[in-house]
Amino acid sequence: MTVSNNVGDWLDIGPVSQISPGNARTLPVRGGEEIAIFHTLDNQFYALVNKCPHKQGPLSQGIVHGNVVACPLHNWNISLKSGEALGSDEGCVPTVPLKVDAGRIYLLREAVIPSRTARKAA
Repeated sequence: MTVSNNVGDWLDIGPVSQISPGNARTLPVRGGEEIAIFHTLDNQFYALVNKCPHKQGPLSQGIVHGNVVACPLHNWNISLKSGEALGSDEGCVPTVPLKVDAGRIYLLREAVIPSRTARKAA
């Protein structure tokens, strides 16, 4: 998956058809965390940093069930809506604001690309 266009505060990352329902794709981010974009069976889209809070397992390789993804390493269930670990597990994965418009997926630019000010401070 590659970022194709910039639309103001949102980055156009491509058509919804590139992710089949029940699956995920990843978006590498230069200087940042890889993002996993999920397409649920009920046709919702979510974006999270692609690391389980437990052992940093690649959530994009997990099984999506409802609005939850199961980490492929130790089966932790992570809410796609909030990024929170569910059940007795504790931890949280950062979520990335996402919107779908006219059949295309957009991610909030500032959540994906660190600002110059933030990069200088780091």
